[in-house]
Amino acid sequence: MSALHLSFYSAFTLSSLGLAFHRTHLVSALLCLESMMLSMYISLSAWPVENQMATSTLMPVLMLTFSACEAGTGLAMLVATTRTHGSDQLHNLNLLQC
Repeated sequence: MSALHLSFYSAFTLSSLGLAFHRTHLVSALLCLESMMLSMYISLSAWPVENQMATSTLMPVLMLTFSACEAGTGLAMLVATTRTHGSDQLHNLNLLQC
């Protein structure tokens, strides 16, 4: 395994562990999701260069687009929950009351 692959795998793993264990604020959960998406974007961007392929260069652009849409939706949810519940802490959110 090359150092490039190890860095991508470790970045994705660390951000997924951060999402699993540090879920106190919605902002921290959104940041972990964004770091997961960015590590996947960089690995998809480096894959055609590594394999000397000219195809599949559209996939990273589509992933970056979906990542931007996910970030916008997450920030809209953050603003809505902060206005309705008073804070962005995840333990205050109850799906039965929303």
